[in-house]
Amino acid sequence: MLNDTIANAERELYLTLLTLAQEKPSAYEWLKQLPTWLGDIKDKANYAHAPAYQASVARLPNLTVNSVDLNSDTLTIEANLSESQRKQTTALLKQLMPWRKGPFQIGGQIGDDESGIKIDTEWHSDWKWQRVAPHLGTLKGRRVLDVGGGSGYHGWRMAGAGADTVIIIDPSCLFYHQFMAIRHFVGTADAHETGRYRTHYIPVPLEALPASSDQGSQLFDTVFSMGVLYHRQSPFEHLQQLKGQLVKGGELVLETLVIEGDTNTVLVPHDRYAQMNNVYFLPSVAALIGWLEKAGFTDVRCVDVAVTSTEEQRKTEWMTYHSLADFLDSNDATKTVEGYPAPMRATIIAKK
Repeated sequence: MLNDTIANAERELYLTLLTLAQEKPSAYEWLKQLPTWLGDIKDKANYAHAPAYQASVARLPNLTVNSVDLNSDTLTIEANLSESQRKQTTALLKQLMPWRKGPFQIGGQIGDDESGIKIDTEWHSDWKWQRVAPHLGTLKGRRVLDVGGGSGYHGWRMAGAGADTVIIIDPSCLFYHQFMAIRHFVGTADAHETGRYRTHYIPVPLEALPASSDQGSQLFDTVFSMGVLYHRQSPFEHLQQLKGQLVKGGELVLETLVIEGDTNTVLVPHDRYAQMNNVYFLPSVAALIGWLEKAGFTDVRCVDVAVTSTEEQRKTEWMTYHSLADFLDSNDATKTVEGYPAPMRATIIAKK
């Protein structure tokens, strides 16, 4: 028997935007484009694997869920899981590999990997959240946009921190269906008192979102962009697009690759960086702060700088391709295979 998880999630998204539009009419622009956005991601002509991903989500079994913890480092769905359900669920979730952002656990209890399914993702995304969360303004009651949110791990954590509405955007067909797989098991655990879901996913890039220049028409109190800026050919355009989604006084959380240096230091990789061919600009922290100020942000501050370790990003049973250890110089882990400084990430918080 197939479930209707994706249809339910998309209906909830429509209802959320419809409710929001009564307060913020600019949300009607989102509603106009939503049928195209949601249709395109499931179109085999656009994404050859889309039908297979949909089928994997639709075949996930309905479990008796005892509790869901959206505020745990491992997002845990405590549920009764028979051996046949465990095998079926594991096989279906592995059809949605590679799993890059997490971790998640389905079945069993927190800390009990034996009786549940632990999706040990490539990234320890919980480590990033631990670095970011202490520096945030409150998320309670706020509308949040998570740009480039991957499978949705951080979006669920934002809901767990009390956000009123979280909209995750990412154009990946795979990540969209990974989110829907987790949504299937989370169910109504993130719902308002009204029964409406708080956490949603729109499979589009930031530049596809309607931009509103009218003051007061923006939709979001907090905007996250984590691990996106260095993939943009025009960093200032990305910063302006982020600012365009924020209400006045809203908070931007920007996490990106940086290098050591002064206000004039920016690395532009000649070809690849850590084997990624879509990395364009790696500024120093000082240069990045200057960029944000030039883009019109205020109260700009760096709250964390961390070198990415091979414990935080690594190959796992759920992501079997090359990972960070393969992208570093085998004789000098402080350098990438191309000879650039090894990945270091900074988190900047700023106000509009």
